[in-house]
Amino acid sequence: MSFKKEYKSKLVTAEEAVKIVKSGDWVDYGWCTGTPEALDKALAARTDELTDVKVRGGILFHKPAIFEREDAGEHFCWNSWHMSGVERKMINEGTAYYSPIRYSELPRYYREHIAHDNVAMLVVSPMDEHGYFNFGPNASHLMAVCETADKIIVEVNKKMPRCLGGFESEIHISKVDYIVEGDNPEICELGGGGAPTDVDRKVAEMIVSQIPSGACLQLGIGGMPNTVGAMIADSDLKDLGVHTEMYVDAFVDIAKAGKITGAKKSIDRFRQAYAFGAGTKKMYDYIKNNPELMSAPVDYTNDVRVISQIDNFISINNAVDVDLYGQVNAESAGIKQISGAGGQMDFVMGAYLSKGGKSFICLSSTFGKKDGSMESRIVPTLTNGSIVTDTRPTTMNLVTEYGCVCLKGLSAWERAEAIISIAHPDFRDDLIKAAEAQKIWRNTNKR
Repeated sequence: MSFKKEYKSKLVTAEEAVKIVKSGDWVDYGWCTGTPEALDKALAARTDELTDVKVRGGILFHKPAIFEREDAGEHFCWNSWHMSGVERKMINEGTAYYSPIRYSELPRYYREHIAHDNVAMLVVSPMDEHGYFNFGPNASHLMAVCETADKIIVEVNKKMPRCLGGFESEIHISKVDYIVEGDNPEICELGGGGAPTDVDRKVAEMIVSQIPSGACLQLGIGGMPNTVGAMIADSDLKDLGVHTEMYVDAFVDIAKAGKITGAKKSIDRFRQAYAFGAGTKKMYDYIKNNPELMSAPVDYTNDVRVISQIDNFISINNAVDVDLYGQVNAESAGIKQISGAGGQMDFVMGAYLSKGGKSFICLSSTFGKKDGSMESRIVPTLTNGSIVTDTRPTTMNLVTEYGCVCLKGLSAWERAEAIISIAHPDFRDDLIKAAEAQKIWRNTNKR
């Protein structure tokens, strides 16, 4: 049978496809921009027929249709691999839960550890002449999802960019059970936030000054990493490489400025490797059919053993707060889940092991509370219930607008002194008192 005939034989409506979902099933909604829409709406129409359907996914751009009803929690349960603002609200509503992960291990979770999916629903680009559907900028863990699912439904979107890869970036029609042609909505966009603040610029300047030409970059999401990207694009740096978990708009700006060649990479030379991407249309247009980029599974991009092979690896990520021991919380406010662990620990450790590598955790020294008061992001100990995203032995460079300190090899009292030195001046005396009470402050420390 030709691929076109096979396509027609498997082509059904979304309503017909979701009939295979049963009460008690585990259903995978893919990932990020690959979250289904037509299938989601069709499944929502079956709400009254279903109970205890457990759905996996992550980085939602809008609330799925299956959760729009007030009684949605009686029928569906969302299990997020990584939180977005939408998912934070769903947790408060009692319909969602965070699944703690080491992102580099996610494919292995599917293949070896967790209950398999009964049904996988994924958005893909149109089938090519060889019978393959591309996952778009979402290779991540989707092949592992497909390998372990009982039934696979693909929702074709003509606007999903075809992202060239190294491996595990497509699925063949022979492995697909049903094909649904959706309404071809625009791929959801993720903006880079507002204009950079003075704090963003100060932090970015300190980081960029430590990046050598020929370095390989990983950028997290947020205002500070975006500002770093903008400054790199305007710098004199050259022959930079990219090996990252998430591909963001900043990389497009750096590449178009002629700074990225990948010529100095020890692996995947001349390729920008990434596990998934989310950004603006500018980014989606850039990554579409671009042989310079390499869409690959997350157990490759985030593997510490892979990252550590790349010399001068530069990892730049955000944090919520950090304590005087160097423990970094990048995902919660106490017990309130804000984001997720993602691959930050993987890249922090990978950069730590890289020859010439540097890991930067950046944050503003303070944040404003609702009552207008100011609170320090550098704290004596993390708030009860806060998550330790990066353990103290792996934290390398911490950066605020007041300076950049390297904690590698420092004793407890040296760490406390270094960390307090980049806290907001209004909070330093209290932090010193706390350090003294915690027996991590020496009388010889600078005051």
